[in-house]
Amino acid sequence: MNLGDLVVRKSYGGDVTFRVENIVQNGAVIKGTEFRLLADAPLDDLVQVPPSRITERGQQAQIKATESLTKLRKDRQEQSQRSGESLTGVWPQSPREAAYFEVPGKVLHLDGDALYLKKSLSLYEQLRIPAEGHHVHESKMAETLYRLLPRVRPDIVVITGHDGVLKQQHTYDLYSLNSYKNSQNFVTAIQVAREYERNFDTLTIVAGACQSHFEALLGAGANFASSPGRILIHALDPVYIAAKASFTSIRESVSLGDVLNNTISGSQGMGGIETRGSFRIGMPRLQNLSTLKVAPSVML
Repeated sequence: MNLGDLVVRKSYGGDVTFRVENIVQNGAVIKGTEFRLLADAPLDDLVQVPPSRITERGQQAQIKATESLTKLRKDRQEQSQRSGESLTGVWPQSPREAAYFEVPGKVLHLDGDALYLKKSLSLYEQLRIPAEGHHVHESKMAETLYRLLPRVRPDIVVITGHDGVLKQQHTYDLYSLNSYKNSQNFVTAIQVAREYERNFDTLTIVAGACQSHFEALLGAGANFASSPGRILIHALDPVYIAAKASFTSIRESVSLGDVLNNTISGSQGMGGIETRGSFRIGMPRLQNLSTLKVAPSVML
């Protein structure tokens, strides 16, 4: 077995596909290809699988991910259409003079996983959402936010990476932060962000990873967090929510039902509180859109 090989765990019925990240003596560190899961496993529990092999759980996740991303893109198009319709009659001059510009909410994304961060930034770019991403170990996220927030001045902060319930002991308390791999680190980072901006509608915080302590993350000040059901979440679930907040109008609240039902892991994977969107439109059209780093659009 080599680094980069795709494997499944016999002890879990081969339900999730992993990539081998490191091999130490008789064990390996493995990372989920679809889910934000980092785990240790003995080598004799791993079975190598070909790239073409997809577990039933992975196949379901891919189908749901495709559906969710399709809906995101559709929602993005509809938002631009609504922007134009909302200005009908406001600017009576010619269509060229009536052109407007869009200002989606800006995202600052901290991720404990470099590969998932790359996928996330790619999706932000596809959706024309201004975003800045940093690969940061979970234990360093609080101090990194303290340094970056005044410079980036985001509308939305995503704090994610790897987490999980520590089950080495025979007994564990799902409501104790000591039972989680990184939930305490996420809580500390959220507190730093919320100290920077206390208004929940001015700064939207999306936080957590697989099996994170949902109640603690919300209590620390997150608008959206994982995981109410202590389940595995898909790599792009936090991105989906950040994107929805980015192009939901400031005149509207992000639809909780719409968001949570259309994340890949559903309402057991992500939860949250009522939150106002961050999307704005402006007029007339700017000559130099790069000064605001906004997505151009024209009302015809």
